[in-house]
Amino acid sequence: MDWDAIITVGALIAAPFGYLIGIGCFDYWFRWASGAPTIPEDHSGHGATGWRDYFRVNTDHKVIGIQYICTTFFFFIAAGLMAMLMRAELAQPGTQFVDPNTFNGLFSVHASLMIFLFIIPVFAGIANFVIPLMIGAPDMAFPRLNALSFWMLPV
Repeated sequence: MDWDAIITVGALIAAPFGYLIGIGCFDYWFRWASGAPTIPEDHSGHGATGWRDYFRVNTDHKVIGIQYICTTFFFFIAAGLMAMLMRAELAQPGTQFVDPNTFNGLFSVHASLMIFLFIIPVFAGIANFVIPLMIGAPDMAFPRLNALSFWMLPV
């Protein structure tokens, strides 16, 4: 039996769940499942009161929208640095910075970052912020699922 493969797969499954449990994504569900009284969700303590609230699990749609947008701009900068490295490599004939295989890898990772970690999530962030305000809703339909969808992005 190949224990290295089993340990690797187990770690790949456990790591995201450990991360989400650590930041408090499942606190409400764990309290409910254990039979403890759940904290009522009255939305009075909803939203951000300070800058630290943007680094915590929050179910307010405006906070989640800003979290999406700020996180995606981090990936935008990372992809932009890759694009600058590719342009510097193409400035003159020959190899200046990276070999051809690394260049191909940079090109692919740049495209993946731009599509899957910038373009798609930035529109999700704008929609999270704006759509409930446009339709006059107090929040999204499933605020905890909305928060979970954001916190899966950095993982």
